[in-house]
Amino acid sequence: MASPARGNHVWVGSETGLLKGINLQKKQATNYKLGDTVLGRHDAVTAMCWADPYESEVFVGCLDGSVRLFSTEKGKFTETRDCVGGEGPFCGLAWLDNSLITCVESGLLKVWRDAASENVEIQVGSGVCRMRQNAEQPHRVATGGKENCLKVWDLHQPQEPIFRAKNVRNDWLDLRVPVWDRDMQFLPGSEKIVTCTGHHQVRLYDPSSPQRRPVLEVAFGDYPLTALSLTSDANAVVVGSSHGDVAVIDLRQGRLVKCLKGFAGSVRAIQCHPVLPLVASCGLDRFLRVHNLHHKHLEHKVYLKSRLNCLLMTSREKWEDESLDPSADLQSDVKEEDDDEIWNSMEVVATKRKTEPQLCSVGGHTEPQKVKGLKKRKKIKKAES
Repeated sequence: MASPARGNHVWVGSETGLLKGINLQKKQATNYKLGDTVLGRHDAVTAMCWADPYESEVFVGCLDGSVRLFSTEKGKFTETRDCVGGEGPFCGLAWLDNSLITCVESGLLKVWRDAASENVEIQVGSGVCRMRQNAEQPHRVATGGKENCLKVWDLHQPQEPIFRAKNVRNDWLDLRVPVWDRDMQFLPGSEKIVTCTGHHQVRLYDPSSPQRRPVLEVAFGDYPLTALSLTSDANAVVVGSSHGDVAVIDLRQGRLVKCLKGFAGSVRAIQCHPVLPLVASCGLDRFLRVHNLHHKHLEHKVYLKSRLNCLLMTSREKWEDESLDPSADLQSDVKEEDDDEIWNSMEVVATKRKTEPQLCSVGGHTEPQKVKGLKKRKKIKKAES
């Protein structure tokens, strides 16, 4: 019998150290953790990647330097590796030829091989924000960060980068433009790489051309861009900012296509479905959102209780045809409902309105007074007379 975890559509890593599996059709989220350990801040999930092309296993990189292997078939963590090296959190994980690839903020990129082979270590420069693997050429990875220009590395020949980007020209005041690459991704079918920066720019590089500077640059918004993902046709890129702005940028014409709404905090991770017109995103506002890129509609919105750092979306095409075993014990974290359904289900409490006091004239002045008290005083005066 297949594990219920196999039916989840999105996997999300949180700052609390929990791995959350979300079934969007059932609007159900389940928490997974390693054994009965008490999670702390050092267990925060900072990077994730698939461990095989069948998406049956997930590598989860934690802040303490450990990488945990989660089986979606078994619905539990099966292995833990100590990958301590360098300083700072993981900026990226990848899998190549039965070897785990890690990169940390201090710039140490490491290929963890088996005991019979020696590990490969590469210094890619400090201040790394992101490491990405080329899906079509898995032995190539890209790195970039703060004052650390985009570089492409061949792990079979790791001595020098095969491409090193050059900073853009000085601005109109002839001042140097600071470097801050926050995320990047390889374009399928070519050597081009798209990046987003902490200075709200989207740039496209072409290592096959003699030019090392970007061949296309588009500015979006006024806040740092934190994450990106290519659409299924690779003609556009979805970017998110630290202010909660998410937009689709056309890479052919270099223009803004549309903006996606509904965000309330910094976006930490974005991923487009490889076939369907869907994009998933998460961040500091604790929500997982799935938008439709064709008509900008918010398809799913799930509250996950803790701040979210990264996500993986399954590549399956027919989500609605899959069913889980109803007899399985899921230990659901939340069953999310739409906001309108919640408000409509709440009981309406009627409040009594205070009656306005009657006005009566006393000594030529109009004053508020209760009618019952006025009638009582008139009866007393009539009895005295």
